[in-house]
Amino acid sequence: MASLTIRNLDDSIKELLRIEAAHNGHSMEEEARLILRKSLMSVGKGRGLGSRIHARFAQAGGLDADVPERNAPIRTVEFDE
Repeated sequence: MASLTIRNLDDSIKELLRIEAAHNGHSMEEEARLILRKSLMSVGKGRGLGSRIHARFAQAGGLDADVPERNAPIRTVEFDE
């Protein structure tokens, strides 16, 4: 197993970790492992940005919008000199 040293951790974060660890009956080291595991295991579960946006607005009832047709003429560009 690998080791990890975290430098420049704010004192307030360390104190919150200590309190959370004590509340859950874990050491600070075990609490940090659990937090990292939970956070990183939920990443990449097939929920990309589009899926997350859809889920957020679906809870609000979605959006019914009239999307205008694109009928502007197509321009071609010549790159000849």
